[in-house]
Amino acid sequence: MSDQLKLMLYLKTMLSDLIYINSIMATELIKINENLVALRRSEEFLEKSTCIDEHFKISKHIIDIIDKYNKNEQDLLRKEDLENHVIKHDK
Repeated sequence: MSDQLKLMLYLKTMLSDLIYINSIMATELIKINENLVALRRSEEFLEKSTCIDEHFKISKHIIDIIDKYNKNEQDLLRKEDLENHVIKHDK
């Protein structure tokens, strides 16, 4: 395998990891934001707002981004793990 090809595969793997890590941070920040609103205003306020539904849609878009750029078996397992975690949060 040529050095250029090795470098490209390395960069692709690194970008895949960064996309995954950023996806985790993004979905967790959404939940932190919801928790802060609930603490400051009340859970009732949060439940009456459209934020929870909007945040769920945004989280699904984040998971779609993982799906778009991460195609190998390990990436698909990581996407599934994050998706299950996000759905668990929203139950």
